[in-house]
Amino acid sequence: MWSLRRASNSLKFRGLSVVTSRVSCAKSEIFSNNVEGYSTICEYPQALSSNRCLFYHNEAICSKFYMVSQSMSSQAGAESSESEDDLEDGFSELETPVSDNAIEEGNAVGGNEDELVSEPELSDDNDDVGEHSQNAMELLDTEADSDVKASMKKKVASELFRAIISAPGLSINGVLDKWVEEGKDLDRAEILLVMLDLRKRRMYGRALQLSEWLEANNRLDFIERDYASRVDLIAKVRGLHKAENYIEKIPKSFRGEVIYRTLLANCVATNNVKKAEEVFNKIKDLQFPVTTFACNQLLLLYKRVDKKKIADVLLLMEKENVKPSLFTYKILIDIKGQSNDLTGMDQIVETMKAEGIEPDINTQAIIAKHYSSGGLKEKAEATLKEMEGGNLKEHRWACRALLPLYASLGKADEVGRVWKVCESNPRLDECMAAIEAWGRLKKIDEAEAVFDRMHTTWKKLSSRHYAALLKVYANHKMLAKGKDLVKRMADSGCRIGPLTWDALIKLYVEAGEVEKADSVLQKAAQQSQLKPMFSSYLAIMDQYAKRGDIHNAEKIFHRMRQAGYVARLRQFQTLIQTYINAKAPAYGMRDRMKADNIFPTKALAAQLAQVDAFRKTAVSDLLD
Repeated sequence: MWSLRRASNSLKFRGLSVVTSRVSCAKSEIFSNNVEGYSTICEYPQALSSNRCLFYHNEAICSKFYMVSQSMSSQAGAESSESEDDLEDGFSELETPVSDNAIEEGNAVGGNEDELVSEPELSDDNDDVGEHSQNAMELLDTEADSDVKASMKKKVASELFRAIISAPGLSINGVLDKWVEEGKDLDRAEILLVMLDLRKRRMYGRALQLSEWLEANNRLDFIERDYASRVDLIAKVRGLHKAENYIEKIPKSFRGEVIYRTLLANCVATNNVKKAEEVFNKIKDLQFPVTTFACNQLLLLYKRVDKKKIADVLLLMEKENVKPSLFTYKILIDIKGQSNDLTGMDQIVETMKAEGIEPDINTQAIIAKHYSSGGLKEKAEATLKEMEGGNLKEHRWACRALLPLYASLGKADEVGRVWKVCESNPRLDECMAAIEAWGRLKKIDEAEAVFDRMHTTWKKLSSRHYAALLKVYANHKMLAKGKDLVKRMADSGCRIGPLTWDALIKLYVEAGEVEKADSVLQKAAQQSQLKPMFSSYLAIMDQYAKRGDIHNAEKIFHRMRQAGYVARLRQFQTLIQTYINAKAPAYGMRDRMKADNIFPTKALAAQLAQVDAFRKTAVSDLLD
């Protein structure tokens, strides 16, 4: 037995400054199966062999491991649910035909098409048109020549893309056959451009059909990244199991690291911890290099499900000499901000800069958001001014982030000033940000005025755009206006999808009509091939938990499983709270959690103790 040295200085890990606290523990605690109520990675025997843990510890790095875990994961208990509330699994209308206006606007506001990393859960908007998985964008960053890259920067959607999204029914094969019969070009540059546009609009089903048609008709000489793109699309449309099966059919010469990293990213997207760790181990078993991308995927996963394991990833990166990227820093900054360790967040930012990596607009927005929520208003405002760059008109791209951030500070005048820059020629994403901002400031008339301007400018809006105002109505319990907006939406021919369901459900929940919200959710799940959002289920489940309604809370829990959502810590927290509020024992709850590879944090362990049917109390001891 030996104790870790006490430390109060900053621990340096390849430029990651991690603030450590005064800690002391025994070596055995580090490797125990349940330190402070959480499980180490080695508890996944199906994924990891008994003599090889995912991360290779030794005595030389044990003390560093524990101190990093204390710093990076100190808030992984009771406060973890706050961050998980933001992890909504968003879906747009995947196969809905897109209007010309929407196509043009999408190209105008799609953002930097060469950006390889996006961070849906590092922002409040999980349904941005420009949001792509980190993996999906890397798949499109092929070893393309300048002509291909020039094509990907086109601002007008291609004729082929328009033909594909306009295809009636579920199959696009007829459109593609006709395209070839007419002798039109179908080179790699055109294909990449179409794939990019389909992914931007989450039309994964059509993208998959295009990929399958190209291979079946020998219209494209597949390289590794083409196969990886197929793996990604199969995982999204048909599930991880089908994607794994397809990998076995890929020629071995093309079955490289990018194939498995693609599968890993999709495991992370579905929060499948066991499968993600299996795939990561597969990458190591095949002796592929451990990449920054793969490590970032694990950081994202553990950010959601178990922050204490983030320390393991950092140690692995150090051991494997994996250099942190901007995205790595963004994740760590966000984790520090969520735990309200703003000093630690600042140190990570300073270290990032010292490493020659400057924060981009998205990173600055994350920093400002945490300053605002942490009560450091002046530092938040200073960060926002940095984002403006001295001349907001020349930094127009910052407006979308600035609007809700100024609103979070209660700065109505600043919101008005930023919106004035956009108002004469607004973009869709700016309009939605303005609606959100005015809604936060309780200025409903202004939010409605922006929506009307948006509706007048673009005529045909998608459900995502209606949902922005619907969310404002939900937050202010304006049930009548919310219903009218949904009717207006339906009358316009706009397809009602997961985003609309989510806003409508929350509208009923906020109005106290939980049963009606439950009814909407059930009908939505039955009437569409698209599944409702994770947050839709959770909003209703939370209300049943408050009532102590075990029957209905369990029912929602079961329906989430039926919809395909992998169990998360957050769901069990809510379910157990239901039993607590009902003052009823929860038989077999620990076994249920273990079956789902969910291991309790310190806070959840305390919850479990309250519903343990066999726990001993002073009274029970006397009676025994």
